Amino acid sequence: MIRIVTLIFVLSILRLDAQIDKNTSLFTDLKKEDSIFFERGFNQCDLNYLKSKVVNDLKFYHDQGGFQDKKTFFENIEKYICSNTESKPIRKVDIKSLEVFPLYNDEQLYGVIQKGIHHFYLRQKDKEDLWTSTAKFTHVWVLENETWKLSEVLSYDHQKPILENNTQNILQLLEQNHVPAVGLGIIEKGKLTKIAVYGTLDKKNIAPYNTIFKVASLTKPIVTLITLKLIDKGLLELNEPLYKYWIDPDIKDDNRYLKLTPKIILTHQTGFPNWRYLDKKNKLRFQFEPGTKYQYSGEGFEYLRIAIEKKLNKSIEQLAKELLFNPLEMNDTFFWWEPNVEESRYAQNFNMTGDKIETDKYYEANAAANLLTTVEDYGKFLAYVINGAEISNELFQEMIKQQIKLKENDFFGLGWEILTGFSNNEYALLHTGKDPGVSTLAIWFPQSNNGYVIFLNGDNVNSVYEFLLSNKEFYFGEELWNKR
Repeated sequence: MIRIVTLIFVLSILRLDAQIDKNTSLFTDLKKEDSIFFERGFNQCDLNYLKSKVVNDLKFYHDQGGFQDKKTFFENIEKYICSNTESKPIRKVDIKSLEVFPLYNDEQLYGVIQKGIHHFYLRQKDKEDLWTSTAKFTHVWVLENETWKLSEVLSYDHQKPILENNTQNILQLLEQNHVPAVGLGIIEKGKLTKIAVYGTLDKKNIAPYNTIFKVASLTKPIVTLITLKLIDKGLLELNEPLYKYWIDPDIKDDNRYLKLTPKIILTHQTGFPNWRYLDKKNKLRFQFEPGTKYQYSGEGFEYLRIAIEKKLNKSIEQLAKELLFNPLEMNDTFFWWEPNVEESRYAQNFNMTGDKIETDKYYEANAAANLLTTVEDYGKFLAYVINGAEISNELFQEMIKQQIKLKENDFFGLGWEILTGFSNNEYALLHTGKDPGVSTLAIWFPQSNNGYVIFLNGDNVNSVYEFLLSNKEFYFGEELWNKR
């Protein structure tokens, strides 16, 4: 901290005329050093060159990523900048912004302070670079054995590009990846504050603000909350055996059905496959003892739906409208293609190469998939969850509790995956959805009460996710930025 304060103090007392003339060899040399350092080291990931051009006690100060010493700096470069050569961040300097101030000791030049503005882009093979952010920088270069080496780095005042460029970038990215539309919803401090839809419904018609997306497995968090609300009302118990209400005919001769409860299902520990059609005999069967390990299963959620419907003599659609859709005014959310679904607002689905996938309309509810909704509606739901969902605190804490470990920093709660290891002890609850031509994400952070929704109507989405989740211009806040 002392060194950064000292650096700022030095900058503050430098006279304007102390800046090196841009026609001098010193200015030109340092411009060249900056250019080669970041082109070879950052853009091309020549880490050996990069290491040869920094001092052993390198200090790196970032206004969002925090302080990094040399060891952490190179760990982050390798992990986040150089791990994916197909899609990676690129740095370009604004040459006109460069300023150089010499540092003398008894009239002997020992270093310079270099200031300027740099821009960051997302580079993909055979595609134009996409501008993602802009920041100011201050570098301290020192002479070691007549070689310029980087000693201290400040990167600060990160800003998103102007709105016109935001729109241009995302539209360009969607077109490049054959994804017609993306819907974005942002919850800040428990309130749905931003909703945006970019692109087209079908590569022709502009996608409106209230575009209807199919969201695949983002159906499951809806059914999870319906279940928890029924438990909170005393109409169901978390550890209640479900065989009293439903036994699937395929497993009636396997008494492991006795162990199936809402909790076992919401934590994906049923022992069922994802879908029975994946079995050679197209039969539902147990693949392991319920409650002994995790295995993601849509069949489990369907089992829960049928049991609840039989116990309460109400359909999942009725329960959803009573407990969620009507109170939250989620007027554009449906389990199936009801007459009220406005097909003219539906985001048609497209495969990896941009070919349209024929819309398969369905007329029965599925607790694990196929929900139709808008960014606004699902954003309302996510904000409601973030604010406690009007269930008891005890039950809410049970939902976000680490029920079962999947791998390091990765757990499952009730209906939500839990990611840990964020800065400031933050953690995230996450669910995704994937079907042909459908890629969706909902993520929220219990400590900050922030949340994010992304809906895409295409398959070739990795670069789009990479851009959105690593890019502050789309407001995906400090939690996601610092996780990277």
